[in-house]
Amino acid sequence: MTNTISRIKEVINKSVEIKQKLLNDDKFATNIEKIADAIIQCYKNGGKVLLCGNGGSAADAQHLAAELSGRFYFDRKPLDAEALHANTSYITAVANDYSFNEIYSRLVKAKGKKGDVLIGISTSGNSTNIINALDFAKQQGMITVGFTGANEGKMKRYCDYLIDIPSSDTARIQEIHILTGHIICELVEKQMFEKK
Repeated sequence: MTNTISRIKEVINKSVEIKQKLLNDDKFATNIEKIADAIIQCYKNGGKVLLCGNGGSAADAQHLAAELSGRFYFDRKPLDAEALHANTSYITAVANDYSFNEIYSRLVKAKGKKGDVLIGISTSGNSTNIINALDFAKQQGMITVGFTGANEGKMKRYCDYLIDIPSSDTARIQEIHILTGHIICELVEKQMFEKK
């Protein structure tokens, strides 16, 4: 077996190990269920879901917003969900005129209402712009959800619900973040729209 093939198998195996650990963690599954229930209640009350992240986590935020606002498994009404970085003119203006640390908190101030959900994604748990957004959202009476890694970081104290993946490897954390997000989207869609 070549070194490349060996490394490929090692990466896959590490991903499987983390998923196996989470599969045996009832607290993790219960937490996902609670987040899905909170989002469902938010939507039933006429609210919205806002998401934010940086880099790969921004891509995950946009991906999950699209699953909710578009569709996941079947045709149904769109749900109000938005990734806060999608307007590049806004992001660059606020980063330039104020600070990159304020790009999300300022938009949460403009769009967020009591009972809405903010999902902040940061593999380190220490991204200042995510923490600022979660802090402001919590002050506004929004439901705050954090997706992070093993060290949880500073954002833990601002989250009503925390998904903390037991890894310090950014790529593995992001893989589980998108898996978790997909499960949440499936639960929300199924409970809100599936015909009985």
